[in-house]
Amino acid sequence: MKFAAIIDYKPDDPQLPTVRPVHRQYLAELRDKGKLAISGPFTEGGGALIVYEAESKDEAEAMYQADPFTKTGVFQSHVIRPWNPIFINRSVLPE
Repeated sequence: MKFAAIIDYKPDDPQLPTVRPVHRQYLAELRDKGKLAISGPFTEGGGALIVYEAESKDEAEAMYQADPFTKTGVFQSHVIRPWNPIFINRSVLPE
């Protein structure tokens, strides 16, 4: 089941450049394990969307909590909601 995490953070957080490589490595590992569907930052005002593949909301929350951005306080707040994608146009999704 998919769980969408809508996350708030400030794009000018001074920790971002330092922690971003570790955060992206963590997400790459989740992707390789089949636990990440899609992710990326919003292009205005900070924040991000991460869609996890998980058996439960608790499992999705655990993945969020293990993220280096969460552990270092870059991610400020979030909400995780079950998500049911109906239409997918893979030709417009980035790699």
